[in-house]
Amino acid sequence: MALDPYHFSLPNALQRIWDGDSLDTTHKQLISNCLPNKFGSCPQGEEDLDLLHRVISSCQFLSEIPQTNELHWLSSQGLGFPIACRLFITQVATALYDFNYSIPENFGSKLAEFVRSTKSHVATLNYDKLLYDLFIKYNLFDGFEGALVDGITKSGFNSEFLKRKYGKDFGYYLHLHGSPLFKDRDGAIKKLSRLELNLRQPEPSSHIVLTHIRHKPDVISTSEILRSYWNHLDFSLSESSEVILFGYSGLDQHLNNKLLNISQTRQIKVIEWTGSGNYSERELFWSNTLGQRVKLIHLENILNFEQWQ
Repeated sequence: MALDPYHFSLPNALQRIWDGDSLDTTHKQLISNCLPNKFGSCPQGEEDLDLLHRVISSCQFLSEIPQTNELHWLSSQGLGFPIACRLFITQVATALYDFNYSIPENFGSKLAEFVRSTKSHVATLNYDKLLYDLFIKYNLFDGFEGALVDGITKSGFNSEFLKRKYGKDFGYYLHLHGSPLFKDRDGAIKKLSRLELNLRQPEPSSHIVLTHIRHKPDVISTSEILRSYWNHLDFSLSESSEVILFGYSGLDQHLNNKLLNISQTRQIKVIEWTGSGNYSERELFWSNTLGQRVKLIHLENILNFEQWQ
């Protein structure tokens, strides 16, 4: 958002995909029919995605009821609705991922050095490639010899690859809400190369969290890779001396619960845009959300943060 608030806005990304040609008219009508008083329009944010999630869950439940006497609870459109929605969500995540920006050098170089020198863990709540590109540039990924490991090799994801062996002390790179690059291939979860990601030839993914907050744990529980990342987040927090949050809204209760559990013994720094609200009000919000050991830092641009130590 600090680089391009229009591109990284969820409502804008939803509208861009809706206005494209990847969804057929029938599926658009079915999706808009789920939104009260919004016939013909696309979902505008996580509140609308909440309704879609409930319809998807209902369709999946009904689709599992055996067909008898050539009758089924769902029409062919209803049977295909969950796939159409997953395709839509994957395309939105891909649209957010599709850009040519990079993290400014004066911020990125210091962040990379901080992660390397402290063996910090890194967890992301979005689908962008900004951090990934940065860490590749500074060689933080180098198999089990690098500063960060995400459990993915050419053979696919395996939680065993996150285990430290032979004295290794790498940190974890945890894609907590997945990535449009994660695809099921040959019985494994593979990570596509960035060049393989094609908005024109979309493919649904089951490893993306893009829904209302109350349904995020449900989506995570159905994905092996996401479950593993959240499990390793608990371990990462347990061995960390402090937590630094960048540009986080504070509205993901699933994450807040985990941070609150360690807030009595860990310093938590929140690096937040000044436009998020009045400092005193935001300070009260964060202390109520994550505990009293929260240090709030307001900046006009969060990428100007330099207090690494």
